Amino acid sequence: MKHLLFIFSFLSIITFSQTSNAPLWMRYPSISPDGKQIAFSYKGDLYKVNASGGEAIALTLSEGHDFMPVWSPDGKWIAFASDRYGNYDVYVMPSIGGPAKRLTYYSSGDYPFCFSPDGSQVYYGAARVDVNTSVVFPSGRLPELYAVPIAGGKETMVVSWPMEDVKIDASGTKFLYHDKKGGEDPFRKHHVSSITRDVWMWDKTTDNYTKLTDFEGEDRNPVMQKNDDVYYLSEKSGTYNIWKFNLKDAANKTQVTKYEKNPVRFLSSSTDGLMCFGFDGEIYTMQIGADAKKVNITITTDERYNTQQNMVKSNGASEMAVSPGGKEVAFVIRGEIFVTSIEGGTTKRITNTPSQERSVSFSPDGHSLVYAAERENIWGIYQTTLARSEEKQFFNSTLLKEEALVKTNKESFQPKYSPDGTEVAFLEDRTAVKIVNIKSKDVR
Repeated sequence: MKHLLFIFSFLSIITFSQTSNAPLWMRYPSISPDGKQIAFSYKGDLYKVNASGGEAIALTLSEGHDFMPVWSPDGKWIAFASDRYGNYDVYVMPSIGGPAKRLTYYSSGDYPFCFSPDGSQVYYGAARVDVNTSVVFPSGRLPELYAVPIAGGKETMVVSWPMEDVKIDASGTKFLYHDKKGGEDPFRKHHVSSITRDVWMWDKTTDNYTKLTDFEGEDRNPVMQKNDDVYYLSEKSGTYNIWKFNLKDAANKTQVTKYEKNPVRFLSSSTDGLMCFGFDGEIYTMQIGADAKKVNITITTDERYNTQQNMVKSNGASEMAVSPGGKEVAFVIRGEIFVTSIEGGTTKRITNTPSQERSVSFSPDGHSLVYAAERENIWGIYQTTLARSEEKQFFNSTLLKEEALVKTNKESFQPKYSPDGTEVAFLEDRTAVKIVNIKSKDVR
């Protein structure tokens, strides 16, 4: 019996060691032109793995955040974005690994899209400055398209019109892209408005722009094949799936993948049409006409950072509130609430959650704090109170009590105490003013 227990324990250890190396939330997968390797971003570094799966090797180990890898046509280089010097710049490095070379130095963010057909330049997007003839509203959210030599040197604006995820045909004259009309979060799902993205083609020789999709929701991330087939991501089926059409008959669009819950992200393709994309935190490949296959990846490196970090912050608070007695200040930083003493400088952390808190304010007697918090995917109104009657300030308190004042299926924001501190007014669903009685929890 002891031997059986030992064997079971040993097998359990082996199973844990194997499964614990399976990473989740690998992002921005980019398949090589020959379809043999995949570069991707994981925990802020770039990795590379065989397209058939296996152990991934680290390509970057910088203190910055490295992401958005793209391959050169010959597969010898990888361009990517990194903020290792502050804002995001474009870098290039050998695909086998080695030192990364910085290509851009502008103070705005630069994000690579693709290489030129001959591999000599990297095309990237950056919101810098429009040409004087542009009709686009000047905004830091609407990028222009630039090119920079991989050897380094002068950067050139290619076109002022906002383009993202640009792909170029072999002739270097046809630019496939999705547009950008506004500043909506690119990861927002089920977005329908006048600024949703569409797929376009720009012919450089004729300066002609052709709109290729017209779905009222999101169409994005196009990739181009030799036979004029275009594959792209669309929410036309409810969630992001791969769709396709041919440039000779753009009106005839066909759904390729049939996922119903989680979105497909980060579509890329090899030269011979092997698709690669992210789904539910993992990476998949798919041959045209076949089912998608998950790429089984292991990463056996140690963690680069401690799970907890001590940070000294002297700025960056998003909001603040002074107590009625004027002796302490509540503030929000990195989505958490803190209270600090004005005279002594002692600071106490009030909330410690994976969600965000905001709109903090003191009760009239200074013994409670009210705020909005996103818990379980819904914004509600919460209150933290000093639990011991002998304690009068938050910054040196020992026991605190948090309670939910409003938690419904509607978003609740911007709480404010009544003058007598018995009720809290708040905004419901961004349009209605409601009041909750703190004692009874009745809402009117």
